[in-house]
Amino acid sequence: MSRTTARIATAALFIALASPALAQQAPTAEPAAAPAPPPRAPATPEVRAAYERADALSRSVFWTQEAEVSPLDPVAGVKASQALRELGRYDQAADISQRVLLVQPTNYDAMLELGRAHIARGQAFYGILALERARDTRPDDWRPWSLLGTAYEQVRRAEDARVAWAQALTLSPENPDVLTNMAVSAMTRGDNVGAEPLLRRAAAQPGASLKVRLNLALALGLNGKMAEAEQILRRDLPPEQADSNLAWLTERNAATPQQAAAGRTWTSLQGG
Repeated sequence: MSRTTARIATAALFIALASPALAQQAPTAEPAAAPAPPPRAPATPEVRAAYERADALSRSVFWTQEAEVSPLDPVAGVKASQALRELGRYDQAADISQRVLLVQPTNYDAMLELGRAHIARGQAFYGILALERARDTRPDDWRPWSLLGTAYEQVRRAEDARVAWAQALTLSPENPDVLTNMAVSAMTRGDNVGAEPLLRRAAAQPGASLKVRLNLALALGLNGKMAEAEQILRRDLPPEQADSNLAWLTERNAATPQQAAAGRTWTSLQGG
Protein backbone atom coordinates (compact mmCIF):
# COMPACT_ATOMS: atom_id res chain seq x y z
CA MET A 1 0.00 0.00 0.00
CA SER A 2 1.39 3.41 -0.92
CA ARG A 3 1.95 6.04 1.77
CA THR A 4 -0.84 8.24 0.32
CA THR A 5 -3.30 5.40 0.23
CA ALA A 6 -2.46 4.53 3.82
CA ARG A 7 -3.06 8.11 4.94
CA ILE A 8 -6.49 8.17 3.29
CA ALA A 9 -7.42 4.86 4.88
CA THR A 10 -6.22 6.05 8.29
CA ALA A 11 -8.24 9.26 8.00
CA ALA A 12 -11.34 7.33 6.97
CA LEU A 13 -10.88 4.97 9.92
CA PHE A 14 -10.48 7.95 12.30
CA ILE A 15 -13.67 9.55 11.06
CA ALA A 16 -15.57 6.29 11.42
CA LEU A 17 -14.22 5.70 14.94
CA ALA A 18 -14.93 9.25 16.02
CA SER A 19 -18.61 9.08 14.86
CA PRO A 20 -19.79 5.49 15.23
CA ALA A 21 -23.37 6.61 15.86
CA LEU A 22 -23.52 8.26 12.45
CA ALA A 23 -23.24 4.87 10.79
CA GLN A 24 -25.40 2.83 13.15
CA GLN A 25 -27.90 5.14 14.92
CA ALA A 26 -31.54 4.61 13.89
CA PRO A 27 -33.89 7.61 13.53
CA THR A 28 -35.24 8.72 16.93
CA ALA A 29 -38.94 7.99 17.30
CA GLU A 30 -41.26 10.78 18.41
CA PRO A 31 -42.43 10.38 22.02
CA ALA A 32 -45.92 8.93 22.28
CA ALA A 33 -48.65 11.47 23.00
CA ALA A 34 -50.31 11.24 26.39
CA PRO A 35 -53.69 9.51 26.18
CA ALA A 36 -56.65 11.84 26.25
CA PRO A 37 -58.57 11.82 29.52
CA PRO A 38 -61.80 9.85 29.35
CA PRO A 39 -64.95 11.97 28.86
CA ARG A 40 -66.65 12.99 32.08
CA ALA A 41 -69.65 10.88 32.93
CA PRO A 42 -72.93 12.48 33.98
CA ALA A 43 -73.24 13.19 37.67
CA THR A 44 -74.86 10.63 39.93
CA PRO A 45 -78.46 11.08 41.08
CA GLU A 46 -77.16 11.94 44.56
CA VAL A 47 -74.97 14.77 43.23
CA ARG A 48 -77.81 16.09 41.09
CA ALA A 49 -80.14 16.09 44.07
CA ALA A 50 -77.58 18.02 46.11
CA TYR A 51 -77.37 20.76 43.48
CA GLU A 52 -81.13 21.26 43.67
CA ARG A 53 -80.46 23.04 46.98
CA ALA A 54 -77.64 25.21 45.61
CA ASP A 55 -77.79 28.88 44.62
CA ALA A 56 -78.65 29.90 41.08
CA LEU A 57 -75.04 30.54 40.04
CA SER A 58 -73.84 27.14 41.21
CA ARG A 59 -76.81 25.44 39.57
CA SER A 60 -76.24 27.25 36.29
CA VAL A 61 -72.61 26.08 36.13
CA PHE A 62 -73.42 22.51 37.15
CA TRP A 63 -76.43 21.97 34.88
CA THR A 64 -74.78 23.66 31.91
CA GLN A 65 -71.87 21.24 32.28
CA GLU A 66 -74.29 18.34 32.57
CA ALA A 67 -76.03 19.46 29.38
CA GLU A 68 -72.65 19.61 27.60
CA VAL A 69 -71.72 16.11 28.81
CA SER A 70 -75.09 14.71 27.74
CA PRO A 71 -76.60 16.95 25.03
CA LEU A 72 -79.58 14.60 24.77
CA ASP A 73 -80.38 14.86 28.49
CA PRO A 74 -83.55 16.99 28.66
CA VAL A 75 -83.49 17.25 32.44
CA ALA A 76 -80.07 18.91 32.41
CA GLY A 77 -81.16 21.31 29.67
CA VAL A 78 -84.32 22.41 31.47
CA LYS A 79 -82.51 22.82 34.80
CA ALA A 80 -79.75 24.87 33.15
CA SER A 81 -82.32 27.09 31.46
CA GLN A 82 -84.12 27.72 34.73
CA ALA A 83 -80.92 28.63 36.60
CA LEU A 84 -79.72 30.93 33.82
CA ARG A 85 -83.08 32.69 33.78
CA GLU A 86 -82.86 33.26 37.54
CA LEU A 87 -79.46 34.90 36.96
CA GLY A 88 -80.92 37.23 34.34
CA ARG A 89 -79.19 35.51 31.42
CA TYR A 90 -82.40 35.28 29.48
CA ASP A 91 -81.02 34.80 25.97
CA GLN A 92 -78.95 31.80 27.05
CA ALA A 93 -81.91 30.38 28.95
CA ALA A 94 -84.11 30.60 25.87
CA ASP A 95 -81.41 29.05 23.70
CA ILE A 96 -80.97 26.01 25.95
CA SER A 97 -84.72 25.43 26.24
CA GLN A 98 -85.01 25.63 22.46
CA ARG A 99 -82.25 23.01 22.10
CA VAL A 100 -84.14 20.69 24.44
CA LEU A 101 -87.24 21.03 22.29
CA LEU A 102 -85.24 20.14 19.19
CA VAL A 103 -84.40 16.82 20.86
CA GLN A 104 -87.75 16.35 22.59
CA PRO A 105 -90.42 18.47 20.88
CA THR A 106 -93.06 17.41 23.42
CA ASN A 107 -91.02 18.17 26.56
CA TYR A 108 -93.55 19.98 28.71
CA ASP A 109 -91.12 21.61 31.13
CA ALA A 110 -88.98 22.90 28.26
CA MET A 111 -92.05 24.53 26.70
CA LEU A 112 -92.75 26.37 29.95
CA GLU A 113 -89.11 27.41 30.40
CA LEU A 114 -88.89 28.69 26.84
CA GLY A 115 -91.97 30.80 27.44
CA ARG A 116 -90.61 32.13 30.73
CA ALA A 117 -87.26 33.04 29.18
CA HIS A 118 -88.82 34.96 26.29
CA ILE A 119 -91.18 36.78 28.65
CA ALA A 120 -88.25 37.73 30.86
CA ARG A 121 -86.21 39.04 27.93
CA GLY A 122 -89.14 41.21 26.84
CA GLN A 123 -89.80 39.16 23.71
CA ALA A 124 -92.88 37.22 24.78
CA PHE A 125 -94.10 36.90 21.19
CA TYR A 126 -91.46 34.23 20.55
CA GLY A 127 -92.58 32.15 23.54
CA ILE A 128 -96.32 32.16 22.90
CA LEU A 129 -96.34 29.17 20.53
CA ALA A 130 -94.50 26.97 23.05
CA LEU A 131 -96.81 28.08 25.85
CA GLU A 132 -99.92 27.42 23.76
CA ARG A 133 -98.62 23.94 23.00
CA ALA A 134 -98.06 23.40 26.72
CA ARG A 135 -101.59 24.63 27.45
CA ASP A 136 -103.04 22.24 24.88
CA THR A 137 -100.95 19.38 26.26
CA ARG A 138 -102.13 19.88 29.85
CA PRO A 139 -105.18 22.14 29.84
CA ASP A 140 -105.83 21.43 33.52
CA ASP A 141 -102.48 22.91 34.63
CA TRP A 142 -102.68 26.54 35.72
CA ARG A 143 -99.04 27.34 34.86
CA PRO A 144 -99.26 27.69 31.05
CA TRP A 145 -102.46 29.72 31.44
CA SER A 146 -100.78 32.10 33.86
CA LEU A 147 -97.69 32.49 31.69
CA LEU A 148 -99.83 33.00 28.60
CA GLY A 149 -101.66 35.80 30.42
CA THR A 150 -98.34 37.59 30.93
CA ALA A 151 -97.18 36.88 27.37
CA TYR A 152 -100.45 38.10 25.84
CA GLU A 153 -100.31 41.24 27.96
CA GLN A 154 -96.77 41.91 26.78
CA VAL A 155 -97.82 41.72 23.11
CA ARG A 156 -100.90 43.90 23.76
CA ARG A 157 -103.52 41.16 23.56
CA ALA A 158 -105.31 42.39 26.67
CA GLU A 159 -108.53 40.41 26.27
CA ASP A 160 -106.65 37.15 25.67
CA ALA A 161 -104.57 37.89 28.77
CA ARG A 162 -107.68 38.43 30.89
CA VAL A 163 -109.21 35.14 29.71
CA ALA A 164 -105.98 33.21 30.33
CA TRP A 165 -105.58 34.56 33.86
CA ALA A 166 -109.24 33.89 34.66
CA GLN A 167 -108.77 30.27 33.61
CA ALA A 168 -105.58 29.99 35.68
CA LEU A 169 -107.46 31.21 38.76
CA THR A 170 -110.32 28.82 38.03
CA LEU A 171 -107.86 25.94 38.04
CA SER A 172 -105.93 27.25 41.07
CA PRO A 173 -108.02 29.74 43.07
CA GLU A 174 -106.13 32.60 44.73
CA ASN A 175 -102.84 31.24 43.43
CA PRO A 176 -100.18 33.78 44.50
CA ASP A 177 -98.11 33.32 41.34
CA VAL A 178 -101.08 34.01 39.08
CA LEU A 179 -102.12 37.04 41.11
CA THR A 180 -98.55 38.33 41.06
CA ASN A 181 -98.27 37.92 37.29
CA MET A 182 -101.47 39.92 36.91
CA ALA A 183 -100.20 42.61 39.27
CA VAL A 184 -96.78 42.91 37.67
CA SER A 185 -98.38 43.34 34.26
CA ALA A 186 -100.57 46.08 35.74
CA MET A 187 -97.50 47.83 37.13
CA THR A 188 -95.74 47.73 33.78
CA ARG A 189 -98.73 49.67 32.43
CA GLY A 190 -98.35 52.16 35.27
CA ASP A 191 -101.44 50.87 37.09
CA ASN A 192 -99.90 50.63 40.55
CA VAL A 193 -103.26 51.24 42.22
CA GLY A 194 -104.78 48.23 40.44
CA ALA A 195 -101.75 46.07 41.26
CA GLU A 196 -101.88 46.65 45.01
CA PRO A 197 -105.05 44.65 45.86
CA LEU A 198 -103.87 41.75 43.69
CA LEU A 199 -100.57 41.65 45.52
CA ARG A 200 -102.27 41.91 48.91
CA ARG A 201 -104.32 38.84 48.01
CA ALA A 202 -101.19 37.05 46.77
CA ALA A 203 -99.14 37.90 49.88
CA ALA A 204 -101.94 36.63 52.14
CA GLN A 205 -101.66 33.11 50.72
CA PRO A 206 -99.70 30.47 52.68
CA GLY A 207 -97.47 29.72 49.68
CA ALA A 208 -96.54 33.33 48.98
CA SER A 209 -92.85 33.74 48.14
CA LEU A 210 -90.35 36.47 48.91
CA LYS A 211 -90.82 37.79 45.38
CA VAL A 212 -94.55 38.26 46.04
CA ARG A 213 -93.91 40.25 49.21
CA LEU A 214 -91.28 42.42 47.56
CA ASN A 215 -93.60 43.20 44.69
CA LEU A 216 -96.22 44.18 47.25
CA ALA A 217 -93.66 46.48 48.86
CA LEU A 218 -93.00 47.99 45.45
CA ALA A 219 -96.68 48.65 44.80
CA LEU A 220 -97.19 50.10 48.27
CA GLY A 221 -94.18 52.37 47.93
CA LEU A 222 -95.21 53.60 44.49
CA ASN A 223 -98.68 54.30 45.88
CA GLY A 224 -97.15 56.51 48.58
CA LYS A 225 -97.53 54.00 51.43
CA MET A 226 -93.87 54.09 52.35
CA ALA A 227 -94.28 53.12 56.01
CA GLU A 228 -96.00 49.85 55.10
CA ALA A 229 -93.50 49.18 52.33
CA GLU A 230 -90.63 49.74 54.75
CA GLN A 231 -92.08 47.23 57.21
CA ILE A 232 -92.01 44.52 54.52
CA LEU A 233 -88.53 45.41 53.30
CA ARG A 234 -87.06 45.53 56.80
CA ARG A 235 -88.56 42.15 57.58
CA ASP A 236 -87.47 40.38 54.41
CA LEU A 237 -84.15 41.96 53.38
CA PRO A 238 -80.77 42.68 54.96
CA PRO A 239 -80.45 46.31 56.14
CA GLU A 240 -78.27 47.41 53.19
CA GLN A 241 -80.69 46.04 50.61
CA ALA A 242 -83.68 47.46 52.42
CA ASP A 243 -82.01 50.88 52.56
CA SER A 244 -81.18 50.72 48.86
CA ASN A 245 -84.72 49.80 47.87
CA LEU A 246 -86.25 52.48 50.08
CA ALA A 247 -83.94 55.04 48.51
CA TRP A 248 -85.02 53.85 45.07
CA LEU A 249 -88.70 54.21 45.98
CA THR A 250 -88.13 57.67 47.41
CA GLU A 251 -86.33 58.77 44.27
CA ARG A 252 -89.03 57.28 42.06
CA ASN A 253 -91.81 59.02 43.94
CA ALA A 254 -89.98 62.33 43.54
CA ALA A 255 -89.57 61.85 39.77
CA THR A 256 -91.82 63.47 37.21
CA PRO A 257 -94.43 61.20 35.57
CA GLN A 258 -92.33 61.13 32.39
CA GLN A 259 -89.19 60.09 34.28
CA ALA A 260 -91.06 57.45 36.23
CA ALA A 261 -92.57 55.94 33.09
CA ALA A 262 -89.21 55.87 31.35
CA GLY A 263 -87.51 53.98 34.15
CA ARG A 264 -90.35 51.84 35.50
CA THR A 265 -89.05 48.55 36.86
CA TRP A 266 -89.58 46.24 39.79
CA THR A 267 -86.40 44.17 39.47
CA SER A 268 -84.51 46.38 41.95
CA LEU A 269 -86.78 45.02 44.68
CA GLN A 270 -85.96 41.39 44.03
CA GLY A 271 -83.85 40.37 47.00
CA GLY A 272 -82.23 37.25 45.62
